[in-house]
Amino acid sequence: QVRLVQSGGGLVQAGGSLRLSCTTSGINFKIHTMNWYRQAPGNQRDLVARFFSNGTTNYIDSVAGRFSITRNNARNILYLQMNNLESEDTAVYYCNTHYKGAPYWGPGTHVTVSS
Repeated sequence: QVRLVQSGGGLVQAGGSLRLSCTTSGINFKIHTMNWYRQAPGNQRDLVARFFSNGTTNYIDSVAGRFSITRNNARNILYLQMNNLESEDTAVYYCNTHYKGAPYWGPGTHVTVSS
């Protein structure tokens, strides 16, 4: 059974930092591409950052240089370090992967940035 369990998030002032974690089980973590998405109120769920199994990463333009996606393959944990947060980063953040063609999602964690 594939499980993604998230932690982190919360309320922070603009310019502050937060770190999100996503602990996975049920998959061979190190061979899977892992993603962070976010969904702001009234908006669709959008990709924020991606960590490919080959070690490469990419980010949407609005977070590049501020966010960092990393992974600990020994502990099956995906991270999203978010620095210099802006009010526009306020959203529910989800970790995501695919297994046997099906998407799997974490439960989501709220990030609120006050200006």
